[in-house]
Amino acid sequence: MALYALGDLHLSFQVNKPMDAFGRVWKRHERKIEKYVNQIVESGDTLVLTGDHSWGRKLPECREDLAFIERLPGRKILLRGNHDMFWDAKKTARLNEEYAGRLFFLQNNFAAYKDYALVGTKGFTFEGPFYLNRRGEIIGWYEEKEVQAKKLVDRETARLRESFRQAEQAGYRKFIMFLHYPPTNILEKESPFTKIAEEYRASAVVYSHCHGESRFGDSIRGEFHGIPYMLVSGDYLNFHPALIVE
Repeated sequence: MALYALGDLHLSFQVNKPMDAFGRVWKRHERKIEKYVNQIVESGDTLVLTGDHSWGRKLPECREDLAFIERLPGRKILLRGNHDMFWDAKKTARLNEEYAGRLFFLQNNFAAYKDYALVGTKGFTFEGPFYLNRRGEIIGWYEEKEVQAKKLVDRETARLRESFRQAEQAGYRKFIMFLHYPPTNILEKESPFTKIAEEYRASAVVYSHCHGESRFGDSIRGEFHGIPYMLVSGDYLNFHPALIVE
């Protein structure tokens, strides 16, 4: 019995959105997902998928993608990503009712793994645009978009706190925190998300969203203030699920 995570499956069985243009690692990536998840994850394990599951914009366009995820081994827990347009955050309970016993949608709630509470939200971080000089150094950024980003961060931290609150109320004192967006952007050393992780003494912070070798280092990887941070984007891991805890 183990806990694994993998992000950014970007499935598109019902819509025409091939990922090949984003690099060789994405060629036939659905086959890689199926192959490696089946090699690594066993039926008694838990697999957290950290967002961007499907390119479908409406739930009917995502049915085959979700069915693909259902067929993967283990208990599957899904986090909401920025491309998951089919998932209205206000209707998470409806999704959990429809997919009960098959998939669990993590949003304004929590899931249990042994004596850990699995908490999380989509998150958000300001991604620019950033203005660079000839040496590639950041000399400014789009401040109006930064203001909007702060509003979205406030919304997402509130949702994350609700996840922690419910877990605490249920008696949990050990937490693993999941985000879709990275916890910090390239200008930040810490953020509201890292501070919440420290406040609750999270055992780990797991996130995705960062694609391509040039983006893998955009946020924290490794230990920060005593907490391990793990990037689990699909292309970063070549679609091998990462072991979070046994």
